[in-house]
Amino acid sequence: MTDIHKTKRRAAAISVVSNTGLVIFKLIVGMMIGSVAIMSEAIHSAMDLIAALIAFFAVKASAKPADEDHTFGHEKVENLSGAIEALLIFVAAGWIIYEAAHRIGHTGEGVSMPLAGAAVMGVSALVNWRVSANLFRVGRETDSIALQADGWHLRTDVWTSLGVMGGLTLIFLGDLAIDLFPIDDKPYWRAQLHWIDPVAAIVVAVFIMRAAWDLTVKSTRDLTDRNLPKDEIAWIRELLVRHAPAVHGFHKIRTRKAGNRRFVDFHIWVEPTMTVETSHRLCHHLAGDIEKHFGLCSVTVHVEPCHGHCEFGNHE
Repeated sequence: MTDIHKTKRRAAAISVVSNTGLVIFKLIVGMMIGSVAIMSEAIHSAMDLIAALIAFFAVKASAKPADEDHTFGHEKVENLSGAIEALLIFVAAGWIIYEAAHRIGHTGEGVSMPLAGAAVMGVSALVNWRVSANLFRVGRETDSIALQADGWHLRTDVWTSLGVMGGLTLIFLGDLAIDLFPIDDKPYWRAQLHWIDPVAAIVVAVFIMRAAWDLTVKSTRDLTDRNLPKDEIAWIRELLVRHAPAVHGFHKIRTRKAGNRRFVDFHIWVEPTMTVETSHRLCHHLAGDIEKHFGLCSVTVHVEPCHGHCEFGNHE
């Protein structure tokens, strides 16, 4: 196993451990104080845990070398894991909205010890910020869609945790004001404040669904063999232009991506009298430059003799 794969698996493992602790922590506190917002955050963290487990096994599977059944490698496992994670998030968000809507209609079910709940959310936000920052860093360094998807899961959890923390803090301050000032019907006014908790849960669900949609788009883009970004294709075209006059022109550039591996395929026109050995060295040099710039790449170069006018960048 290479150092890159070890780094990716270590980052994924840290995410699994942190999410396991947060799920247990949030469930216990949420049930103790009766906060549907914290319970929804526990479900959110449970989805993050599932996502982290999927990312961990996806990173492990994608590191396998090509075999007889998968001659192009296993990198697309990472993209598939992202799509599965997104589906799980949509399901969790729907459950949260259902439970929160039910709680809004039962204002008598208030939150006890809202300040303790706010503290739990603060700890959760801090932990997830640190873990997501590590996932983003490793994901960018290794070009891992699975780790970056897991990072976005946790970064969304940071903002939703802060939102729930703010809602519980408002409930605490409202309860404190009711206790300090004489009010004839304190239970009534106290109940009016506790709608903040389920509404905060619904806001959490909306953020979760937005993250799920973004993740769906990003993970399925490479599953459908979409071209590399325009700036990356432009760099490849500029590279071929720089190799004139050995390269008389090029056409039929095709690109795609699977996990962190890029696939680049193009045709070049060369002098008809160029020997096979010289054309082979030229192709090897071009492939080496592309791999050096982008990292893990599979480059296929087709050599054609140039008879007459050969254009740079013709895609016909």
